[in-house]
Amino acid sequence: MLRWYLIYTKPASEALALKHLARQHYDVYLPRVVQTVRRAGRCHEQVVALFPRYVFLRLSEGEQSLAPVASTVGVAAIVRFGSCYTVVPDQVIQDLQARADPVTGLHRLHRAAKLTPGAAVRIRLGPFSGLEGVFERDAGAERVVVLLRVLGQSAPVCIAADSILLRRAV
Repeated sequence: MLRWYLIYTKPASEALALKHLARQHYDVYLPRVVQTVRRAGRCHEQVVALFPRYVFLRLSEGEQSLAPVASTVGVAAIVRFGSCYTVVPDQVIQDLQARADPVTGLHRLHRAAKLTPGAAVRIRLGPFSGLEGVFERDAGAERVVVLLRVLGQSAPVCIAADSILLRRAV
C-alpha cells in the first residue's frame, strides 16, 4: 500500500534531502512557492519551500523501508506522533499538486483580502515599519500605494503589498 509520510529536514536543506531521497528511489514531493523578497531596496522573486523544512515522501509499505530515510543527507527526522509515523492523506498531496502551476509546478501566494481605498493599514515591514496610513490604491500585482502623514501632510508611498496589514478598529 502506498502512503505519504512527512519528513523534517535540516535548515534550508529541503532540496538537498529531496535529491538524496530520490537517489534512493523514494517518491518525494516538495511543494515550492514563488516569493517576492526585498534585497538592497529592490524586489526579487525567489523560489522557496511552501512548508519550510518539510518534504513529503511516498513509499510502498512492505517493499520499501523508512529506516534509511532518517540517515539521509539533509534529513533531520521522520515526523511522528508518539511511536507512530505521521501519515499524510493522499487527498492533501493531490490538492497541493492541483493548486500548483501545471507548467512550473510552483505555487503563488496572493493577498487574501482586497483592500478598499480609505482602509486604515499598518506597515509591518521595511523602513516604514510600525507606521499607520491609509490605503490609496494597488500599484501592480505586488505593490500598493499608502498615504502616510509626514510633517502634517499626506505623502503617497509605494510599498510591497505583503508588507501591510489591515488595521483593526479598537
